[in-house]
Amino acid sequence: MKPADDDRREGAFRYGAVLVLTLAIVVVVIAAPAGDWSRAIALTLEFAALIVAILTSRTRARARRHRAIAVGVATAVMVVIVGTGAVHKSVTFAIAAVLAFLIPASLAGGLFRLIRSRGVNLQVVAGALAIYLLIGLLFAFAVSLIAVIGGTDYFAQGGDGTLSERAYYSFTILTTTGLGDFTAAHPGGRAVAVVEMLTGQLYLVTVIGVLVGDMASRRHGIGS
Repeated sequence: MKPADDDRREGAFRYGAVLVLTLAIVVVVIAAPAGDWSRAIALTLEFAALIVAILTSRTRARARRHRAIAVGVATAVMVVIVGTGAVHKSVTFAIAAVLAFLIPASLAGGLFRLIRSRGVNLQVVAGALAIYLLIGLLFAFAVSLIAVIGGTDYFAQGGDGTLSERAYYSFTILTTTGLGDFTAAHPGGRAVAVVEMLTGQLYLVTVIGVLVGDMASRRHGIGS
């Protein structure tokens, strides 16, 4: 098989699938009622996104299959444990945060390979946007973990909020929307908010801006 054909087989549609799964995670986390089953569904979607990212990575086919099978087994075990409430929700948030970090890490290798072999296209942009959403989820789960194990209210408005409210808060910080209905009560929380704001803006300006600009210039060059 030619390298270009291998890249096409590995990269086709999978980054778009990761983006769709990530959007589904955001919707479930924000819209679903709080409970063990909703957290289990969110974890299932995260594990599914990780499997897709692994299958699109630059490693050998056999290694990809073995890793995907291992993650699939872990998915089944964790979903049952979380769905039945056998573990504390802080454990669930920690696992979700780790997954929100591992998915972009798994995507990165495949994205760089696709860029080198085929340039910037819609699949690359989809993968980059999925990473942006995963950054928001990573901070949402990190804030949830801090809120659960912390001894004081996380928000200045009182209380720690629900997972839905913390995810909503995270994305308003990431996008610097600044609605103000939730604000961090303590210096540590404010520091996390500043890091998330800077990360979100720098990512949009550098990564997304460069990728979209490169894709537009390529299309303009082809059209001319």
